[in-house]
Amino acid sequence: MSRYDRYVLSQYLLFFGFFALILVTVFWINRAVVLFDRLIGDGQSVLVFLEFTALSLPNLIRMVLPMAAFAASVWVTNRLNSESELTVMQATGFSPWRLARPALAFGLVTAAMMTALTHYLLPASINQLSVRESEVARNLTARLLSEGSFLHPAPGVAFFIRQIEPDGTLRDVFLSDRRDPEQSVIYTGARAFLVRDGDQANLIMVDGLAQRLDMNDRTLSTTVFSDFSYNISSVLNRDDSRQRNIRAIPTLELMLDREGVTEQEGYTEGQMVSELHLRFARALVCVAVTLIGFSTLLVGGFSRFGVWKQAAGAFVLLILLEVLRGVVAEPVLNNPKLWPLTYLPTLIGLACAALFLKISGRPMKRLFLRGSPKSEVTS
Repeated sequence: MSRYDRYVLSQYLLFFGFFALILVTVFWINRAVVLFDRLIGDGQSVLVFLEFTALSLPNLIRMVLPMAAFAASVWVTNRLNSESELTVMQATGFSPWRLARPALAFGLVTAAMMTALTHYLLPASINQLSVRESEVARNLTARLLSEGSFLHPAPGVAFFIRQIEPDGTLRDVFLSDRRDPEQSVIYTGARAFLVRDGDQANLIMVDGLAQRLDMNDRTLSTTVFSDFSYNISSVLNRDDSRQRNIRAIPTLELMLDREGVTEQEGYTEGQMVSELHLRFARALVCVAVTLIGFSTLLVGGFSRFGVWKQAAGAFVLLILLEVLRGVVAEPVLNNPKLWPLTYLPTLIGLACAALFLKISGRPMKRLFLRGSPKSEVTS
């Protein structure tokens, strides 16, 4: 790699890091607000919030990485063009294909990043995130010990604590259980204690009242008790045998054990084939978007008015490729044999980049002049 290639590649990587940081920050703030409200509001610590945020970063990076690569390609190419560096290199005999070498190397670097992300980091992070969500869902302290607000740990169940003493005593407890459509039960207690017995969790209420409403005959019965034990394990425990997210399934498992995945997780052949080839296509599309950003701006050549038209055209082309990716996804899901359609947007992007490089090497003015008759020199 020549000194010029290393210089341009370093500029690509520098601005790629800048744009990736900006985009990840924007997406992360939107995600963090929701996580903060859900976790901190349910009594979780800041460390749990930071852990969940870190586990969601690989998915955010997957979404913004192609956009950051495209933005870096357009920005650096525009900078090289405005400072006449591309013009100087073309004057020394560099063809558009030769000038595209750093952009191609940059695309391969981002493709390697996307490959590591989609095949290793993303499945691992989604799996770990699912495990931590299950652990948090079983955390009684985080889900129930929140004073001054009505909590709904399960559909049809409402729980309220007015105050929590430093020794763990719960003051003025309210528990409403409407899971049974034939009867509704409301428990109130002046004091309560949360007690664990192995895998079981019991709420011991003291000096309280139980009100049972029979929906069939519309009768209300009340019972005053000095102490009462209510098993809340069934309310809090969730089914841990949930279906894995298809993005959390390792690539090798999708390639070698599709029958096992279908039997255990219930995914169809089309879903697995589409996800598998989409992981490879995401890496290749990084190469396509970098070359599109470079070649589109190179077509315009040097201009004192800038290359904003070419940049806008490159952005429109990027949107069209994304729309096409959504269009070809449905046929692959219905018919796995159509998996080559997954790579169609990438191939079209590479073809457009090659066409633009060819046009930039033979400007349209030269094409028109080549067909015009030569003027004769008269003596």
